[in-house]
Amino acid sequence: MKKWLMLGLLALSCVVQAQGNLEVNTPAVSSLKASMQGRFAQLEPLFAAGALGLTRDGRVEVRNPAAIPLAQRQSAASLVGAENRDRTALYREIARANGHPEWEADIANTFGGRWIDKARAGWWVQEAGGQWKQK
Repeated sequence: MKKWLMLGLLALSCVVQAQGNLEVNTPAVSSLKASMQGRFAQLEPLFAAGALGLTRDGRVEVRNPAAIPLAQRQSAASLVGAENRDRTALYREIARANGHPEWEADIANTFGGRWIDKARAGWWVQEAGGQWKQK
């Protein structure tokens, strides 16, 4: 779990080197990373079941609600919402820490591409055109 998340986060350091530092380690960034790591154990089975997918813009999406038992759908939606709030805040904080809040969308897209590259076999990822494919 932590290895997958950390690999995705570490891989980002190569992307915006000319523009800024994706490895900033402010207290806010550290807190967001810890929150995401803590949630991953609950999200992982949903990725494995094909219920969730990784989007090109660095977010998590409920791709197949039918793959989530009815009794767990509300909880899954809450997890996805919390994850996406943290991801958005992470991208914003990294852009802000670099003194360039206008980079937020670029940072999100960079994270999205890297997380898709690091996704496990069998997980669903979004292609550039928006269609889903299984790794």
